[in-house]
Order: sequence, then C-alpha cells, then structure tokens
Amino acid sequence: MRKYRLPLYVLLLPALLTALNAVAQSPAPMPRISVQGNSFVSENGDTLVFRGVSSSDPDKLEREGHWDKAYFEEIKKWGANMVRFPVHPDAWRRRGQTAYIQLLDRGVQWAEELGLYVIIDWHSIGNLRSELFQAPTYETTQKETFEFWRTMAKHYKDEPAVAFFELFNEPTVYNGQLGNCTWAQWKAIMEETITIIRAHDCRAIPLVAGFDWAYDLSPVAAEPIDAEGIAYVSHPYPQKRKAPWAAPWTADWGFVAEKYPVILTEIGFCGPEDPGAHIPVISDESYGDAITAYTAEKGISWVAWVFDPQWAPNMFTDWKFTPSRQGVYFKKVLQGEKY
Repeated sequence: MRKYRLPLYVLLLPALLTALNAVAQSPAPMPRISVQGNSFVSENGDTLVFRGVSSSDPDKLEREGHWDKAYFEEIKKWGANMVRFPVHPDAWRRRGQTAYIQLLDRGVQWAEELGLYVIIDWHSIGNLRSELFQAPTYETTQKETFEFWRTMAKHYKDEPAVAFFELFNEPTVYNGQLGNCTWAQWKAIMEETITIIRAHDCRAIPLVAGFDWAYDLSPVAAEPIDAEGIAYVSHPYPQKRKAPWAAPWTADWGFVAEKYPVILTEIGFCGPEDPGAHIPVISDESYGDAITAYTAEKGISWVAWVFDPQWAPNMFTDWKFTPSRQGVYFKKVLQGEKY
C-alpha cells in the first residue's frame, strides 16, 4: 500500500502560525526620545512631558515576589507614562550582573508592553569623587560606576523604551563628612560617564543631578555639562526650602528649564505621623499643589517616589495597592484630575 505523505508546508503550518501569532502579540517599538532645546521630543515629532513613578529596587521587589507584570499594570492604571528603576550598587553586586540584567530586561519588556518609558538609575548617595557614601547600600567606586554604564549602554543601545540613564542618584558631601567635591570635579566625572555611554552608540538621554542630594543645580548657570542632548535632575523635596517654594525653586533649579530639559526624578511628601517620615519629605498636600502647578507651568517632567508599601514616602500601603496619603494625591494628578 502506498503511504500518503503530507506536503512539507502543511507539516510546518502549526509552527508558522505560532511564530506569526507571537510577532502579532509583541509590542511595536516605542518612539525614541531625544532632546530638542529644552524639551523632550519623540521621533514622531511630539513634544513630551513625563509624569511617572519610581519603583523600589527591582532586586527587592523580585525577592518579595512583586517584580511582575501586575505591578507595572498598576503603575499604568494610576496614569503614569514613565517608570524609574533604582539600582543599588550593593544589590547589583550581590545578585550579579547577568542575573540583575535579566531582572531589568523583564521590567523593560513589561514597561514597553504598557507604553511606559524607563529611567535606569544608579542609586547611590554620596561623594563619587572621594568614594565616600552615606550608607553601605550605596557603596561604589568610579570604576564600578563607569563599568555599570558601559554595560547598560551596550545592552540597551537598541531599546528605545529605555529612554534615560540617571548617572548618579544623589551627589552630596554631607556637610564635609564625605569629603570635598567641586562642581568642576563633578562635571568632569559626569562628562566622562557620558563619553563612555556614547562610545557605544547608545542614544539613551543622560540625566545629570545637582549637589545637595540632587537638589541644587545653580552651578549650571555658569558651568553647564559639556555635552549635547542631556537633561538635568533635581529632587526638590518639601523641606529643602521653606514655603512659599516658587521663588527658591526658580533660583536653585527651575531656571535650568529655560534652556535645558529638567526631570524631577524624585518628588513626594508624607505627614509627620506617617510611616518612615523623615527629613526632607515631611509636608502636606500644599507641597503637592505647589510642585505640580510649578512643573505644569514650566513644562518640567517629574517622577514621584516611591511605588512601594515599605519604602518612604510610600505611595501605597499594602499589596492591594491601597493609596497612602501622598498616593491619593498623586494618583489624582496622574489620572488628570488635577493640573
């Protein structure tokens, strides 16, 4: 009896359909972001202002079982268009480069599927010139910092969803307790970091923070970073200056937005009775009104700290995502109910 054989294309059809379905379900690449004057623009020609939240360290979230798509879906539900990933140097070393990049890759994939742009933040606090830091979790070196950004640049150079590299979270000499660092010295370290990133044809936008725990950008007036296509960072928590805030904010960092893009990569508040209340974040909704109105007027982007129930000031109180006091406030703003 002659055996009947199916044509090869019929045999391959199930695999072909599976492949086509996977392609159909994969998200289209997000438009790449670049700097034009004092604005962020997409390759489609749109001017963008970002409103987002910062996750806690992906290492923490993964260990607690919450580094998952549901977490990112909640961020999207709150109305954000950006999410910041703070990478602590000690977590980067403890988990190991390969395993940590796998964490970041999963987060980037979920963010992209939901239309969220990503900031990767080297989350250290202290004096990178002297290599003295505020706590052990922030310990790093210039060499490790340069190597981190070299790794990020090579890995994400073709990923437009990873739109920003925050080069160092909060530079501070802590009133001399962490040594000395002039703006010229800090500027040179940042410019070298940018050179390393761009040597790998990476187009993520470098974000450069000011002194005083990333608050003070006043030296930019006379000595801006010698690099095109960058943006500046401030963390104007409520107790950095006394209310009314508008005039000191303009003098300390707001003036920069007249010439360069600015992202406030950490804003937030909590009441003195709230868990984790500490200087400089203690305030009330009047700070929220002031910072959101100020940034709306000047077209400044911002990211609220922190989308986590334990770190402070927290944005929700449990893993049902019940909003905290500031969470109630910023959720309304993100969803367009205010400003």
